[in-house]
Amino acid sequence: MKFGIITFPGSNCDRDVAWVTQGLLGQSTRMVWHQEEDISDVDVIVIPGGFSYGDYLRCGAIARFSPAMKATIAHAQKGKLVLGICNGFQILTEIGLLPGALVRNQKLNFICHQIPIKVENSETPWTSIYTKGEVINLPIAHGEGCYYADVDTLQDLENNHQILFRYCTEHGEVTLEANPNGSLKNIAGICNRQGNVLGMMPHPERASDPILGNTDGIKLFKGLLMATIRI
Repeated sequence: MKFGIITFPGSNCDRDVAWVTQGLLGQSTRMVWHQEEDISDVDVIVIPGGFSYGDYLRCGAIARFSPAMKATIAHAQKGKLVLGICNGFQILTEIGLLPGALVRNQKLNFICHQIPIKVENSETPWTSIYTKGEVINLPIAHGEGCYYADVDTLQDLENNHQILFRYCTEHGEVTLEANPNGSLKNIAGICNRQGNVLGMMPHPERASDPILGNTDGIKLFKGLLMATIRI
């Protein structure tokens, strides 16, 4: 499997992802500059965290016009895999590959913590070696991570099992107190209806290397490899 990690001016988690895909998992990985138009050699596109274009106007608003984003839309429409982490999730909503929007955190503060996340759907390539209801711990670091969508969109996400991750307590309870940013329905990550595009605010790449003391995140990448082999 070959990973392509899109790099914008202001990206700062691209090398973290590359360390996981290439350094820990031994998969072919290349950095894709945002002005590239041809990504046909790549199986999985990752849009990493950071502050693309300094988050001017709003997160992802400028990045959406990059040539690599047009190529990413075509990539996803072919059924290929796309992962957006943090700023990458924001960009995926801006380009229309995922519904809703990420807005300012409820308390208007930047949050940097490691928090519990509940796995809500384990029947996707991204979550295939997690179990439904499993509580994992992942880092978050964002100022605009509050997920918002209208009532009909939220109901569609529920009905189609597109909510993959929710903020929860350490015991798996989905409560207001466990919600760090005010996201509707405690949403931490969603996929599209086809399941090939995932956007999430938590950082699985920062919970992958054993030297960091937490490997809950690498299961997302390992599960993806195993699911692809089965396909």
